[in-house]
Amino acid sequence: MTDSEFDPYILGICCNWCTYAGADQAGTSRMQRPANLRIMRVMCGGRVEPHFILDALRNGADGVLVSHCHPGDCHYVEGNYKTMRKIPLLHRYLEQFGINPKRVKYTFVSASEGAELTEIVKEFVQELKELGPNPINEEE
Repeated sequence: MTDSEFDPYILGICCNWCTYAGADQAGTSRMQRPANLRIMRVMCGGRVEPHFILDALRNGADGVLVSHCHPGDCHYVEGNYKTMRKIPLLHRYLEQFGINPKRVKYTFVSASEGAELTEIVKEFVQELKELGPNPINEEE
């Protein structure tokens, strides 16, 4: 497979109240985003456990986008702060196993920021194309 043929698979783990609503707003506004993103809705970003991300990478995702409410706007008060503490630790863990931490992108997108989410996905697709396929998938 050449680099031009590589089309990354991205799992988006998105908060119901902000990012998922932002993705819905982008869709109803007919904003064009790459079809690479498959969204998994969680009620809160604080619900995102590192093993969800590791499982996604192990099971075929080339990248994982974790996105939820801006700090201070969490529907569950401090769920996003919990995830903010987990992601840097996960990045260090990925490095130890030879997986580029850039495969996990962490963002904040509110319900009214559908255009921003679209741009984030486009940029992430380009970053993953530069990184190439997930090395875990190539080993199999």
